[in-house]
Amino acid sequence: MTAISTLLVANRGEIACRVFRTCRDLGIATVAVFSDADAGALHVREADTAVRLPGATPADTYLRGDLIVKAALAAGADAVHPGYGFLSENAGFARAVTDAGLTWIGPPPEAIEAMASKTRAKELMGLPPLDLSDVTEADLPLLVKAAAGGGGRGMRIVRQLVDISDQLTAARTEALSAFGDGEVFVEPYIEGGRHIEVQILADAHGTVWALGTRDCSLQRRHQKVIEEAPAPGITPELTDELHDLAVRAAKATDYRGAGTVEFLVADGRAHFLEMNTRLQVEHPVTEAVFGIDLVALQLRIAEGDALPKDPPTPQGHAIEARLYAEDPANGWAPQTGTVHQLSVPGVRLDSGYGSGDTIGVHYDPLLAKAVTHAPTRAEAARKLARALQRARVHGPLTNRDLLVRSLRHPDFTGARLDTGFYDRHLPELTEPAPGAHYAALAAALADASARTGRFGGGWRNVPSGPQVKRYGEHEIRYRLTRHGLEADGYPEVRLEAAAPDRVRLEIDGVAREFTVAAYDGTVYVDTPSGGYALAAHPRFTDPGDLIAPGSLLAPMPGVVVRVADGLVEGCRVVAGRPLLWLEAMKMEHRITAPASGTLTALHAVPGRQVEVGALLAVVQEESPS
Repeated sequence: MTAISTLLVANRGEIACRVFRTCRDLGIATVAVFSDADAGALHVREADTAVRLPGATPADTYLRGDLIVKAALAAGADAVHPGYGFLSENAGFARAVTDAGLTWIGPPPEAIEAMASKTRAKELMGLPPLDLSDVTEADLPLLVKAAAGGGGRGMRIVRQLVDISDQLTAARTEALSAFGDGEVFVEPYIEGGRHIEVQILADAHGTVWALGTRDCSLQRRHQKVIEEAPAPGITPELTDELHDLAVRAAKATDYRGAGTVEFLVADGRAHFLEMNTRLQVEHPVTEAVFGIDLVALQLRIAEGDALPKDPPTPQGHAIEARLYAEDPANGWAPQTGTVHQLSVPGVRLDSGYGSGDTIGVHYDPLLAKAVTHAPTRAEAARKLARALQRARVHGPLTNRDLLVRSLRHPDFTGARLDTGFYDRHLPELTEPAPGAHYAALAAALADASARTGRFGGGWRNVPSGPQVKRYGEHEIRYRLTRHGLEADGYPEVRLEAAAPDRVRLEIDGVAREFTVAAYDGTVYVDTPSGGYALAAHPRFTDPGDLIAPGSLLAPMPGVVVRVADGLVEGCRVVAGRPLLWLEAMKMEHRITAPASGTLTALHAVPGRQVEVGALLAVVQEESPS
């Protein structure tokens, strides 16, 4: 087969940047494709050539296989890598690529057809999905899943049969938006299991590698948060069984390239979930442990090269943490905005964003993946937690604190893992970070230095009122006198030095360093023990900024996809009742009534685009009887 000289990646963001990195190492020219929303994106800047894809909306642009094939031909590419988007598991797209005379970096279309649909994959493995007409209370709980994709999209847990119709509707809507295919299926939901997967790699000469195991049990809303390799505590016998099943799945479909076979392990037994006919988001942990480049191997297999008989010997342990742009205090709503700075020292950092880039509403909120590799699991976890703790993440809110606390939680360090980890521990993992009041004080002193060139205007020899600043929930009152800093509520603090970007405080006799940066009304304070994002407030609130009680505001930019049946102004609603649904970043987000009462205003209309903070509805709470 002809060697690849120019490769187009049919995806965006982090995976496109990841593939381009390997192409540069191999001397292969690169082509990016982009929607109008991504015209200035990092993957576009990193490619040698970029082609605009016209589309009805930014969200569906990357689903247009016909436009991507045309782009590859126009740019002179001779190969197409699908990344790990929807098209990576689309047999029709794979055929269109090869029919155009291009090299397809992936498995044969027939293997994709056999395994890309989870329903067909289960039938091939002798595990057909449940027939809804036969489902009874005894089958509960159930899991509704999208047949054409993953990542938690189109997935719902059903614990009561009365809810199944609504959950099917929500799952179909979300799956159609994310994957262009609304097919869903139902299977038993196994609680307390571990999500274990096997990376496979197969060439055209009959060799299939099963590359260890990965544990992806730490999930929230069915989205993976932390992954690791190898899966801790899996016996050699169970590992062999998982490998045998994975290799069997590959050989049954004449598989070639990289793929992942996923299982749920409970009570020492493996339950087949699905086979993903593509590279996975979490592939870096396997690369780290085996010392390989999976993308490079994908390319060599596509060029016709044979794999060695046996894979390299695994070494050490690797852990990956997914840094999402989301608000922990607002139901983990996806966040948008400018990434002012993103720096995580001492780790492999895979990201589709650079400083100054904007996270928009059209795509998922994954900001970056941080990966560490060490001789032992304990060391890998310690390194990753410390690196994230010292990271500078200036921009939209993220789950950074959740990641750090998860990696240090006794159940994680003790390898007591299952998919219910966050169901049990999320409250304790999301308690307010300690030390925010010191960060607010440092922000006030840095601001004073920036405005005056001195510490709050210098010390004064006559009595005067305190300087007052508000950051988030913290009001800072301080004076700088000939005796030093006098801050209300901070008798243990002594000011050592202050500059616009750096403050050093002595707290209970221990010197603490704070670095400070401000952008557009938000102050970011970084310390060796963590970072804080603080909203800078004026001393007095503008009456026009007050929000009426009972107002439901859009927690994120998005599109109103539907309103609850029978919801009209003047109707009575019950606390917790779903009122409407927003779609943002390919996920549906439910907006519920904050209290029981009367709906006095309804501004949400299906199909309407809303910005963050937009007034959706108003519920006037009932007076207690």
